[in-house]
Amino acid sequence: MQPLDSVIEAAPQLCFGQVRHKRLRPARNAFEYPAYYVRLPLRAMGRGGFDCALFSRNRFNLLAFHDRDHGDGERPLCDWIDALLRAEGVTDADGEIWLQAMPRVLGFVFNPVSFWFCHRRDGALRAVLCDVRNTFGERHFYLLEQGGAIGNGAELGARKVFHVSPFCDVTGSYRFRFMRAMRRVDGRALESTLACIDYDDGAGPLLETSVSGAGAPISSGAVARAFFSFPLMTFGVVARIHLQALRLWIRRVPFFSKPAPPQQKVTR
Repeated sequence: MQPLDSVIEAAPQLCFGQVRHKRLRPARNAFEYPAYYVRLPLRAMGRGGFDCALFSRNRFNLLAFHDRDHGDGERPLCDWIDALLRAEGVTDADGEIWLQAMPRVLGFVFNPVSFWFCHRRDGALRAVLCDVRNTFGERHFYLLEQGGAIGNGAELGARKVFHVSPFCDVTGSYRFRFMRAMRRVDGRALESTLACIDYDDGAGPLLETSVSGAGAPISSGAVARAFFSFPLMTFGVVARIHLQALRLWIRRVPFFSKPAPPQQKVTR
């Protein structure tokens, strides 16, 4: 089968889709809301921008992507991720690196999770780095890899070591699945993506979450659609986190105090 990376043009994408979240116990709580995010082919882009009047790189605009929001905030993004992968023994992720994250909106951004999809030169997915952040300003990386190519939709696991929600203890494990599908629009190859993250504690499945979207070229029309259809989206992400926390507190879901963050910044 021809790898997706060999048929999807390595060009920046603005993706429109849905965020879904379901808590199974002790009080059931589910919500979903429309969202958008970017997928950026970092090697193909280099230091280039977006050729779009309303979307900028490393400067203020309606929507923007700032390199310092990702990686270590100092090194070029590809240099940083390549060094991290080498330090973890992944030496064959020499193909495209797709970064999936929310953009800045009027200068503000909060990414609960960003994904670095690291491919081999033949287009096969080799590893995924999940950059997880909480509202306390802390951050942790989960490196997902299995020693070779990762199949489309394959389940990957990681032990939970980082505090995200005060209504979940730092125990148990995550189950990840990432799916991509190609479609053609006006002769152009675009993609749809789905990222599923399910969390199991000691009693079994507790949370089911997903982020999905359909990609489109970054253009002034697409940016205007995103900005005016979903006003102040990144501010809304933080507001929704606190609103859902209030709902769980009202329902008397057990509360867990925040522990000290893990000393190791990358876990597998």
